[in-house]
Amino acid sequence: MSNLAFSNLLAPGKIGKLELRNRMVVAAMGANFGEDDGRSGDRVLAYHEEQAKGGVGLIISGACGVAFPVGKVQPQQIAISDDCYIDGLKKVVDAVHQHGAKFALQLHHGGLVAVEDTKAGRPLWCPSIPQPTQGDFVNGFLMSELQIFSAGGVPSFKVLEKEDIQLVIQQFAKAAVRAKQAGCDAVEVHGGHGYLLSSFLSPKTNQRTDEYGGSDENRARFVVEVVRAVRSAVGPDFPVWVKLDSREVGKQGGITLEHAKVTARLVEQAGADAITVSAYHDGSQGKLHSASNIPHEPNTNLPAAKVIKGEVSIPIIASGRVEMEHADREIAAGHFDFLMMGRKLLADPFLPVKLKQGRVEDVRPCVYCYTCVSAIYTQEPMRCAVNAELGVEYTRLRLPQNSTRKRIVVIGGGPAGMELSRRLAEANQEVILIEQGKTLGGTLRFASLAYEPNQRLLEWLTGQLQKLPVAVHLNKTATPELVKSLQPDHVVVAAGAQRDMPEISGGDLSHVFSGDDMRKLVLGERSPTLKQKTGAFTRFMVTLGALTGLNQRLDFLRKITRQWMPLGKDIVIVGGDLVGLELAEFLCERGRRVTVLHDEPRMGNGLMLVRRLRILAELREHGVALQAGVTDVAIEPDRVSFIDANGEPQQVPANQVIVAKGACANSNLRAAFANTGIDVQEIGDVTGVGYIEGALRDATEVADSILSQ
Repeated sequence: MSNLAFSNLLAPGKIGKLELRNRMVVAAMGANFGEDDGRSGDRVLAYHEEQAKGGVGLIISGACGVAFPVGKVQPQQIAISDDCYIDGLKKVVDAVHQHGAKFALQLHHGGLVAVEDTKAGRPLWCPSIPQPTQGDFVNGFLMSELQIFSAGGVPSFKVLEKEDIQLVIQQFAKAAVRAKQAGCDAVEVHGGHGYLLSSFLSPKTNQRTDEYGGSDENRARFVVEVVRAVRSAVGPDFPVWVKLDSREVGKQGGITLEHAKVTARLVEQAGADAITVSAYHDGSQGKLHSASNIPHEPNTNLPAAKVIKGEVSIPIIASGRVEMEHADREIAAGHFDFLMMGRKLLADPFLPVKLKQGRVEDVRPCVYCYTCVSAIYTQEPMRCAVNAELGVEYTRLRLPQNSTRKRIVVIGGGPAGMELSRRLAEANQEVILIEQGKTLGGTLRFASLAYEPNQRLLEWLTGQLQKLPVAVHLNKTATPELVKSLQPDHVVVAAGAQRDMPEISGGDLSHVFSGDDMRKLVLGERSPTLKQKTGAFTRFMVTLGALTGLNQRLDFLRKITRQWMPLGKDIVIVGGDLVGLELAEFLCERGRRVTVLHDEPRMGNGLMLVRRLRILAELREHGVALQAGVTDVAIEPDRVSFIDANGEPQQVPANQVIVAKGACANSNLRAAFANTGIDVQEIGDVTGVGYIEGALRDATEVADSILSQ
């Protein structure tokens, strides 16, 4: 695709007197990459430098504490509350400038969301004592996650007096001066997402009756005074803007778009050069954690950005799962001025330069799995499922840049094998990829059917391999004799997990399918087991699909399965981790009555927390029966019986039963090579189920290891 398709995104832009090379902005994200004392070190530097190399116009730092350690939201949050932080920040800014990008520091105070304050025994700063909330948020946590999340203890609160408010205003102003001294090109005042300034803006959390509460103007007074103080401190020419919530999703009595319009006008009058339009939500509701600032639904925040654009004369920075073509049209229409991206630029920081070069097909896609943001809840450094280099850029700088050319045989064409082959071929290695199936993709192909964003990764990986000199051999078994004849320098097994049917009473009945059975049935793969379990018409249709190639077209399969599937109305899925829940979602969308039985007390292992919170809520909304903590599952010809979590016997009707469990490490191939003298390495699910993130991380680490030898 020509870069003319993105001429508006690629056009230069201006915020105040700050000139930017294009309209693409790295969103401020809680990366958790700082040093323990809040300094900006090598990890933050390499992370932002990679984004600058990728061609983005503007980078906004993650939340940077103006009152650090007070208001701290992450263990490795960066700070700007003292002059000691200037030097480290200056190194980051200088690195970014070397590659033509601009850098803005986000000024931040955590307020009611400052979990590190609670852990340290400090009170949370707030406008008034918050009302207790009730929701399903913690119900979606796995037990291990819940232990981490709840380790901080019970919060206490500090209602701000007027002198406290004046202190915070000065902290923001002094922080802005330090940012300017460090060479930053601008600052963004964080006035959203439930943090301190946002809590004053929200009628729900601000119950004050003085001049900082009550009317829209009074609730906005704090952020307005912060903007005025910052503007006064840095002078008229240094760009300053504010991030605001356009609304609080699902929070009754919270911020609405009408409130946001008033605040937007007031901050412009106070001296803001732009407004970042975002949103927040009722944090007690699990599904809503992917419904506001990090939305699952595309273009969620654009209507509000357009409305606020009509209220002010300064530029609007918009965000919220916006595809590039759509963003370009919206900018052309004057609905906003800059596109702020988070997840997309984590998945591929080189997205801007690829658009400029007309290489849109080379952009590594985000699959919206929420690996990145879910790390915040368990207080880990941010990572990305599809970009294993994220957060470890600083360690990879030390890798040798040159490697002697080697011949590497990769066995298995799933995501781990494809990613390893891609990385090695790009490094000028000779790669031979052997896949026993008729197509590349492995279990990623079936996962792409159940969850469409995965298909983007599948198509990207296969597309990249087609461009590279990788010798791909399909329908071929990698016997030790064959591999030895290729005289490889390295052999890497990426053959996927072993998926056995676990011991379940009635598991051998004809209407019981394993996860592998389902994959082969839908994708038209041959299986002696399936031949015994399906009727003549089903076998005919599957064979026809295989012969015509239609069952390799995932978009077609996704559509046709809404019309016909060889499955009855009532389906029981045994196993409630990632595979089971995504199957349940797929089947209930196709009119099946689904029950999921799971032996652990919490479902969804393998799904990242924020995505898990959403899928569990949506399954319940669609009437899927989720039964966790069950025992004594027994499959009968027309029903499944079990003991529920309360110790009560239950039974549900079942036309078919799908057993979505039993995957484990697969040592078969390694054992086959044991006496051949060939040393093999293993990656991906063959070593234990790690899903997409584990597969691509393993591939990256093994590629680095081979290239460093």
